[in-house]
Amino acid sequence: MTGTPGFNCNEWKHLTSLAEQRKNQHIRDLFAGDSDRVSELTFTAGPLTIDFSRQRVDSQVIESLFKLASQVGLAQARDAMFAGEHINSTEDRAVLHTALRLPRDASLTVDGQDVVAEVHEILDRMSLLADQVRSGNWLGVTGLPIKNVVNIGIGGSDLGPVMAYEALRAYSARDLSFYFVSNVDGTDIAEVLRQIDPLETLFIVASKTFSTIETMMNAATAREALLSAVTNQSMDAVAKHFVAVSTHKQRVEEFGINSENMFGFWDWVGGRYSMDSSIGLSTMIAIGPENFAQLLAGFHTLDEHFRNAPDSQNVPLLMGLIGIWNRSFLDIETVAVLPYDQYLKRFPAYLQQLIMESNGKSVTHSGELVPTQTSPVYWGEPGTNGQHSFYQMLHQGTSLVACDVLVPAQSQNKLGAHHDVLVSNALAQATVLAFGRTADQVKAANTPEALINHKVMPGNRPTTLITLDEVTPFALGSLIALYEHMVFVQGIVWGINSFDQWGVELGKEMATAIAPFLTNDAEVSDFDAATQSAISWYRQKR
Repeated sequence: MTGTPGFNCNEWKHLTSLAEQRKNQHIRDLFAGDSDRVSELTFTAGPLTIDFSRQRVDSQVIESLFKLASQVGLAQARDAMFAGEHINSTEDRAVLHTALRLPRDASLTVDGQDVVAEVHEILDRMSLLADQVRSGNWLGVTGLPIKNVVNIGIGGSDLGPVMAYEALRAYSARDLSFYFVSNVDGTDIAEVLRQIDPLETLFIVASKTFSTIETMMNAATAREALLSAVTNQSMDAVAKHFVAVSTHKQRVEEFGINSENMFGFWDWVGGRYSMDSSIGLSTMIAIGPENFAQLLAGFHTLDEHFRNAPDSQNVPLLMGLIGIWNRSFLDIETVAVLPYDQYLKRFPAYLQQLIMESNGKSVTHSGELVPTQTSPVYWGEPGTNGQHSFYQMLHQGTSLVACDVLVPAQSQNKLGAHHDVLVSNALAQATVLAFGRTADQVKAANTPEALINHKVMPGNRPTTLITLDEVTPFALGSLIALYEHMVFVQGIVWGINSFDQWGVELGKEMATAIAPFLTNDAEVSDFDAATQSAISWYRQKR
């Protein structure tokens, strides 16, 4: 995309002025001045209800943000993405994760190919494999059914599958155990191998090029464990216990995997947007093809909402623009994601890649430096654990943190009053984050004078409350798509490419250059002094 970045638009100056005028405004003041604030700033999108009333925005700010979106051509950029235009300019690619969840009867041709037909052909093959494993009909080399599934990947090939498995564990096949290996640290694969019998295990190796260093090292170690467990160390055993999510047929076959059990995906699917592609094979095996279809339907529902809802009701648009306001105009550096559901414990980690790898950029599409702050730092833990950890800083720390509080109305595990207490905590935290507690309120509670300042809560922490009925596959798909489209909105406004990740590359190149020197005595003078010293340390200690 080559549209005008927001900071070059007239409305950016107006927003800067509004932020200056409102720098001392408190969320309490916003509520006091607008009795309809909650209804006016609460919206629905699919199964989600999103309440922005605790954000530090008013009608003037919202109106100005909408004008900014218009000036950067956001609607045109959105249409270009859905149409399959090559909006990933630095890699000359389409950005079509939305095509992964189009219904079978939809039509979309990109670069001369019917992408919907291709997607559903892969989904159908995934469904066949998933049904075989779940039914016990997929047998290992010794005739034993599969009891364990190990997903080996990294980045988007790991974070999506492990997050989805944990989020949807209530829907998973309980007679199967699922493991996820990503780190090149041998401990990761070793601890998994200690818990499983390779002869009862299906390994899913997820690497588009089948050359990702971390993934292929872990896959090779898993293959060694399998072959050491069989009497006849034939590569036939590998074909019975390994499948691939990849596009490189030759490397897959050289590894020993039958190419009929290779599930491809496309250049127009970025890794952090790929969990609803064949990268989600472990998810489909866990929850079954029908539930996986519901996951895709949830994604698609938010896609259609983002594509068609009017600006005033468009939740991903509003969420993205309010995030722009917080980051670029209120200088809020971080966002805490606080899911009040234990099944969503890996959701903050998933969002870290989705958002920070996408929008952690400092140059525009044209390569010019961005004169504003871009992606905030995303982090978080599930409630109520976080309340006994870092909420002290949220409430009384010197760094202002925006918060997304996620709350389901119903628990998948109805045990006494557990969920009532959980929800009461979620709503209480959203209240205190926004409104705080004044010195007068502290005094009214007969607090000793010496403790008054210690017990004041400033509040004014911008907080979004996201509620849903229950964490279902459909709801999870909708929730993820909400954040995907938020990322898109912010990238367009900042004028950056949300779909490349050049910042990941240099570290990989440097690691490749350093690796040979760790295990030999060659001269290391080509490296800086600090790296030379570290290499010498490792040579002495290994």
